[in-house]
Amino acid sequence: MGDNPLSKRPGALIFDLDGTLIDTEPLYTIASQRVLDPFGKVYTAELKKRAMGGSSTKSAQLVIDEYHLPLTAEDYLGIRQKYLIDLFADVDEIGGAGDFVSASREQNSLMGVATSSHEALCNLKLEGKHWATAFDTIICGDHSELKRSKPAPDIFLLCASALEVDPVDCVAFEDSPNGIEAAKQAGMKVCALLSPYVDLADLDSADFVFSDYRELLPFVMNW
Repeated sequence: MGDNPLSKRPGALIFDLDGTLIDTEPLYTIASQRVLDPFGKVYTAELKKRAMGGSSTKSAQLVIDEYHLPLTAEDYLGIRQKYLIDLFADVDEIGGAGDFVSASREQNSLMGVATSSHEALCNLKLEGKHWATAFDTIICGDHSELKRSKPAPDIFLLCASALEVDPVDCVAFEDSPNGIEAAKQAGMKVCALLSPYVDLADLDSADFVFSDYRELLPFVMNW
């Protein structure tokens, strides 16, 4: 980790969504546990850590394999989504995220979202967020051109291409090791949000670590 990559204006800002802009991670834990309840299994913190940041299908299969559940990934995700739809109705933003996005828009920064969430859930999560319209593009996990999920760089490369910015000129915002690896493989600088679900050591490959977006506002004001 070194200097803050926001010390000068980036070509574009690209954000992960879950756990980076909005505080959905506790809700995924609740919904995942509800799926496991009938089988008498526990969605542990260690299992959650391994599942974070990848595609929904891969994460579901990881849980199924861990507990030898009599479900397909599609079954698991279908059950979980029924719980998530209710839980996402009042999801909170991460501290200072809305102010940071709005301030960056006022500075005419190009911005995108690169999320493993499928489009329908992404739209549900962003519903009612006044800053959601600030993004120039949103690439979701079910995008037709997306071949590989995080930690492969594909989703970040797609987002940079949609913004018409060289990936090396982009700064990505992530909260998971898989996401950080994906952004770094794409050639981007990474600002990592310190999360209660990830150890600080797991963020070592990020260029900068922060705990609240309000810490970053002074940099934006100087662009």
